[in-house]
Amino acid sequence: MNFLFKEKRDLATVIHGKQPVGRREQLRLAVSLSIPAIVAQISAIVMQYIDASMVGSLGALPAASIGLVTTSTWIFFGLVSACSVGFSVQVAHLLGGGNPKGAREVLRQALVAAFFYSLVLAGIGVAISWQLPVWLGGEPAIRHNATLYFLITVAAMPLFQFSYLSAGMLRSSGNLVFPGIIGTVMCALDVVFNFFLIFPTREIHLFGHPVTMPGFGFGVWGAALGTSLAEGVGAVIMLLKLIFFSKEMRLTSEKGSFRLRRGCMKRAFHIGFPLGIERFLTSGAQVMITIIVAPLGAASIAANAFAVIAESICYMPGYGIGDATTTLVGQSIGAGRQKLTRQFAWTSTWLGMGVMTALGAVMYGIAPWMMEIMTSDHEIIHLGVVALRTEAWAEPMYAASIVAYGAFVGAGDTLIPSFMNLGSMWGVRVVLAALLAPVYGLHGVWIAMAIELTFRGIIFLIRLKSGAWMLRINKLKAM
Repeated sequence: MNFLFKEKRDLATVIHGKQPVGRREQLRLAVSLSIPAIVAQISAIVMQYIDASMVGSLGALPAASIGLVTTSTWIFFGLVSACSVGFSVQVAHLLGGGNPKGAREVLRQALVAAFFYSLVLAGIGVAISWQLPVWLGGEPAIRHNATLYFLITVAAMPLFQFSYLSAGMLRSSGNLVFPGIIGTVMCALDVVFNFFLIFPTREIHLFGHPVTMPGFGFGVWGAALGTSLAEGVGAVIMLLKLIFFSKEMRLTSEKGSFRLRRGCMKRAFHIGFPLGIERFLTSGAQVMITIIVAPLGAASIAANAFAVIAESICYMPGYGIGDATTTLVGQSIGAGRQKLTRQFAWTSTWLGMGVMTALGAVMYGIAPWMMEIMTSDHEIIHLGVVALRTEAWAEPMYAASIVAYGAFVGAGDTLIPSFMNLGSMWGVRVVLAALLAPVYGLHGVWIAMAIELTFRGIIFLIRLKSGAWMLRINKLKAM
């Protein structure tokens, strides 16, 4: 583990040094920072995998109730993530420019702004929770459980917000290890909490002996409660690390004001608002896909949701590399090293494409096993396997869009890439899915997804090559 902490020190040396950095050194830093970021991203999706597999053991209808609202919860996760990015990118720029005191000032304001922002989101989510399953076209048999799952998840938004914010701040300071460790801890806690909350008191056999295992028997909404509790524990631990023990960010270093300042809020808005709108509308496109899938029946709803979760195991490493890229690019551009910024962006993008190409091939081969973990329903397994094997072909270009986007975010360039994401999702994926679903069923929806992700990767590589994304930093500094 010591070598990972060493890479944090090496990052500061490389960023603030004036010497050229070879490709091998760039790749070494990108890999070393990506490993803990990948662990954190995989941990996040494994929590969804845990929920799906545990609830999936209860039958197709409980599984479909989660599948119906999963994409709607992503809207809220996207919005809290956008708030985090709006502040954490500023921190990366300030630390890259050698201004840790300014970074801590941003952190103080972020804590206040994020708290009230997440309360508003929670209130909105709770208000719409009872009608949402109806709006999504869910059949009456799954609406009640879908409502409970969504209601508990959105009510816990402040916990998710502080988890995202503290992890983002730690990553921006170069500490990607700690969020990865805590992500693993949260996965373990999710299993434990779900084990007791989902299932009723029952008899299990341990080493051949019957043992009475207590349980609350909450079913579907026990899964939401377990995940929220695990996320809350993680948020508390990371906040304590950030505020009291982080070398660069601990707020005990000096006295400071928590008063919101116009410049900081304005920069956060210009970085985070396009990202928030993009994630809202992109997740809205996912909701639209759910609406397209809903008439295909409970099996298709469950298969679609399970396949999305299974496939995310494949692309989450890309998001981990993207997170590392945001840190590398953010600190490099804050230090004024534009050539190094461009080099880190390209090195990381090629790394992401290589990793996700390999994982796509693995996913193609083990797709049946991935689905069987979550359900024993043969129809759901068949539909999910076809979906996953269709999607596997798009993984290389999907990686290009993920990691390049991480580079753009690190530079504070979120507006145009957000429009690119939206145009691709709504103009290509949703349109094609609506056309293909009535003819090819769920397979048609995933064909549309594979085509769209390939298109998206191409246009993101074009923007990365243009270099226009590196110009945004000058406008942010002027605010």
